[in-house]
Amino acid sequence: MNELTVSLAAFTSLVALVFALVTTDRWHRRRLTHHSAWATAMSLFAIGSFALWWATSTGWSNGIFRVFFTAGAILNVSWLALGSIALLAGDRVALPLRRMLALFSAFAIGVMAVAPTTAPFVTNEFPRARDHFGALPRTLAAVGSGLPALIIMLGALWSIARLIARRTPALAGARRQGAVSANRLVASNVLIAVGTLVLSASGSLAGRFGEERAFTITLSVGVVILFVGFLVPSAGSLQQPAQHR
Repeated sequence: MNELTVSLAAFTSLVALVFALVTTDRWHRRRLTHHSAWATAMSLFAIGSFALWWATSTGWSNGIFRVFFTAGAILNVSWLALGSIALLAGDRVALPLRRMLALFSAFAIGVMAVAPTTAPFVTNEFPRARDHFGALPRTLAAVGSGLPALIIMLGALWSIARLIARRTPALAGARRQGAVSANRLVASNVLIAVGTLVLSASGSLAGRFGEERAFTITLSVGVVILFVGFLVPSAGSLQQPAQHR
């Protein structure tokens, strides 16, 4: 057991939990769709981080890896992307996607609850999905993380391009519901994209630091960047009068 890795996993878990509570409180007070999506995403992030913390403290097992893989690799990024879509496109686009994502999440949780394993887990070895699961769980991870990450990146580029063209990044529906300034909207989407890239960087760090430490480093840095990105539009919208709820 590496004390630094355990400490980083603990730090990430606690930050993610605080993050989830803050975004849930923002959603409760303002009832904006991007807040609800981010609250869900950060709750999943906290669950995955706590699973990593538990694993680095006591060792990996079948159940712990299923929780870690489901919350982190399959579901988390999809809900992050939904928040970006809600900010840029508004409820007319985001709400139907939210219903579809809820169905996808339920299906993924069901699959991961019963998916057979193809190899036993070693307690002190960071598991790889391809070594332990068949095609369906790995396909769900590719769909749940790859496409949403691309959407987040494209959203950030869209925001920057619209701002350079002196046009508001958000479409009309999003402008009516959120009342977030163009600069804040761009900053939020860029920070979320950067945070997503950092979270995806564990592969390059794995060879240098070891896989568990790579994940804890990238999770720690990534969650802080995401937290700042999510607070940017919220800080602006909190100053809006009540009719913008």
